Amino acid sequence: MLSTGLVAIDATIVATAVPSIVDDIGGFTSFPWLFSAYLLAQAVSVPVYAKLSDVVGRKPIILSGIGLFLLASILCGLAWSMPALIAFRVLQGLGAGAIQPVSITIAGDIYTLAERAKVQGYLASVWAVSSVVGPTLGGILSSLGIWRWIFFINIPLCLLAGWMLVRTFHENVERTKHRVDYLGAGLLTVSLSLLILGALEGGQAWPWNSSISITVFAVGALVFVAFLFVERRAAEPVLPPWVVSRRLLATTAMISFGVGAAILGLTSYVPTFLEGALATSPVFAGLALAALTVGWPISASQAGRFYLRIGFRRTALIGISVTVIGAAVLALTASSPNVLLVAVACFIVGLGLGLVATPSLIAAQSSVEWNERGVVTGTNLFARSIGSSIGVAVYGAIANAIYAGGPSGGPDPQTTVSASTAVFLAVLVSAVLTVIAVVAMPSKADDAIAAQTAAKTGVAPSQD
Repeated sequence: MLSTGLVAIDATIVATAVPSIVDDIGGFTSFPWLFSAYLLAQAVSVPVYAKLSDVVGRKPIILSGIGLFLLASILCGLAWSMPALIAFRVLQGLGAGAIQPVSITIAGDIYTLAERAKVQGYLASVWAVSSVVGPTLGGILSSLGIWRWIFFINIPLCLLAGWMLVRTFHENVERTKHRVDYLGAGLLTVSLSLLILGALEGGQAWPWNSSISITVFAVGALVFVAFLFVERRAAEPVLPPWVVSRRLLATTAMISFGVGAAILGLTSYVPTFLEGALATSPVFAGLALAALTVGWPISASQAGRFYLRIGFRRTALIGISVTVIGAAVLALTASSPNVLLVAVACFIVGLGLGLVATPSLIAAQSSVEWNERGVVTGTNLFARSIGSSIGVAVYGAIANAIYAGGPSGGPDPQTTVSASTAVFLAVLVSAVLTVIAVVAMPSKADDAIAAQTAAKTGVAPSQD
């Protein structure tokens, strides 16, 4: 939980400090890269770290990630210019890329099926707390004129997390000779960097139909094709073909993709919607959004009670149904903005996502052995990152088109309502499409896992 907290707090604490950072070191036009560079580095490194954790073990990888995160945090705190800070944020993202998937993989290793849902709820609660603590702490530190401490505060946390892992986490890894797929890892990193960069910056830094946008996507696609050819010949591929050829793993990755798209649609536009349409203060807008991150851990911690009785697939179906209901409430009431109603809708969506994301991830982890669990976990989280990136691109294109056609050509209250309503409808569509992926989860695999659970826990699964 402490290791996860490093990543969770850093994802939110910088936002409120941006004005102070820009006043001190300049670079206003470049500050969005503080977020894009971090997310990009984290996303593209997850599959590589996940594979390495299956090869050399979880402990050295997560400790390396914490060490890299510590070094990058110190460098960020010492940054003398915006380009330097962006470069150090890349390094910080590379550390986060090791911490997040491996911490979840460790939870999958050391807890039983009956315990994992509650543990995943604990990990999800870290994100809920960070969504409130991060922006608040960032605002306090920046208002005191000590914005650099939003990075320096990571130093004791990193040291404590590393010490606790060294002292209490022990694993037995079978030491065998491995052939690391360096070429595959390099090609995957380059291709994903270009594709995610195109999704993040398209319509923002450059037009979608510009030559640079087309070039970025085309080169990224070509490098990815080269990566696929390399993986077919690699002795130990960084992203094994079986990850997408097994139906359970493919469908759970698609579910994670949909979850990522839904999360970013709300986290990106709910505050803008409330602040632009109702002139709500950033604090109240943030609290309305925080209802989502409160609902998620509540349902995630209780998901085990459901999937032990009715199986993973049915639990996820209940969750995605609740998500669709919450998204529908938000989309249908957006034309009449109300802070309380938005908070309730976000809470409902959070409850649903907790019953979707946790069971689908645990189902994927439980279907493989230790030496494959890292790759499976990393693929699931990577799919969520890709869903978030593409979601941001699609939602941004929708909103910008409506803003451009508004009477003022900008974010006046009525245009904000129209743009936000369209985005929330798009979130609803993404939730409905995710239903298809949940329905496609193989029931036979679910039955086999439920039988395994019953044998280990003595809790009999329900029968049709």
